[in-house]
Amino acid sequence: MKYTIALIVVALIAFATHHALANQGAFVKPPYDAPAIKAVDQDGKEVDFPAIYKKGITVVYFYPKADTPGCTKQGCSLRDAHADLTAKGVQVLGVSVDKPEANKKFQDKFHLPFTLVSDPEGKVLDAFKVGRIPVIGLATRQCFVIQDGKVVWHDAKASTDKQADDIKAVLKELGK
Repeated sequence: MKYTIALIVVALIAFATHHALANQGAFVKPPYDAPAIKAVDQDGKEVDFPAIYKKGITVVYFYPKADTPGCTKQGCSLRDAHADLTAKGVQVLGVSVDKPEANKKFQDKFHLPFTLVSDPEGKVLDAFKVGRIPVIGLATRQCFVIQDGKVVWHDAKASTDKQADDIKAVLKELGK
């Protein structure tokens, strides 16, 4: 039964992702002010986005559901590039509507060395104007790069297994 429900969720995510563009909210071309918001992480600790932005370039990526195939590929892509990214002063925040406990299990299972933000109420999604997958309400897969408090790059159709490569290309354009 548990696996049947998981398969149904994965199938809905795959189906709905193709139809999510109509529900993505307003897109504003970068650069623009990065959202000033607070949320909680996988450990229930407060995440103050503006304070993190001040520390350097910040990647904020949105994923639909912890421990699903595409989200795992996306997170592991960033995990595998973590040393390269941190060497360039880049911080990574992953955001989903999952509760902290689910994000903690996901982080531990795949050894994700960055913060996973829990946003069950969708406040972070709304602040970044990230739409939800119709019917099931999960975040659409998107990625933002923030420099000096400004969104300088936004990918409304973020990659799964190539997410880190996309970010490295942006960093190269930024001279990092």
